[in-house]
Amino acid sequence: MHITLYGSSSTASLVVHWLLLELGLPHELVLLDFDAREHKTAEYLALNPAGVVPTLVLDGQVLTEAAAIALHLADLHPQAGLLPPVGSASRAEAYRWMFWCANTVQPAYRAWFYAHEMAGPEAAEATRRHARERLEAAWQRLAEHVDAGGPYMLGEQVSVVDFMVVMLLRWSRNMPTPSDTWPVLKAYADRLKARPAFIEVYRREGITDWR
Repeated sequence: MHITLYGSSSTASLVVHWLLLELGLPHELVLLDFDAREHKTAEYLALNPAGVVPTLVLDGQVLTEAAAIALHLADLHPQAGLLPPVGSASRAEAYRWMFWCANTVQPAYRAWFYAHEMAGPEAAEATRRHARERLEAAWQRLAEHVDAGGPYMLGEQVSVVDFMVVMLLRWSRNMPTPSDTWPVLKAYADRLKARPAFIEVYRREGITDWR
C-alpha cells in the first residue's frame, strides 16, 4: 500500500498523521507551506480543489476531510480496535461524535480564527464572541461526557474519536478559556498525549506547544 499525506503542521492533517503513526503505516509526508500558499498551487488544487488539508492519497485514491479519512483508516485496520463493530450501538456513538466534531466544533473554530473572512470587519467581534461561546459550551459537554462515561469518548476503549477530539482540544490552547481549563479534559488529553504516536507526530511536525 502506497500512502502520501499532504498536510501542514498543526492543522487538521494532524489527526491523520497521528493515526498513520499509531497504525504503523509507512507513508510519505508532504508538509505544505501555507505562508507560501503551497496549498493553492495548481498542482495541489488538482488533488484537492478546495485547497485545504488534509489530503490522503491511498494507492491512487484521493481522500479528503479529516474525520472521513480517520474513519476510513480505522476501518481498513480493524485489528487496531479503533472502531467498535459495524452496526453496534457503540459504532453509532462513534459516528455521532465524529460528525459532531466536523459539523459543530470545526465550524465554530473557523468562525473564531477567520471571523473577518466569514462575517466582514463590522461583524468580526460579534462572530468571535459567539464562536467562543459555542466552543466553551462544547468543552463543557465533553467534560460531562468523559466524566460520566470515560476514560475515553466511547468508554474503556480508546477509539478514532479520541484522536479527533484531542486534536480539536489542542486548537483552543491560545483562546481566553482553553479546553484544559476543565480538569477532566486536561486529564483526558494527557492520557492521549502520552501515547508514543502523539509524541512522534509532534517530533515530525516540529510542534513544541501544548505538551
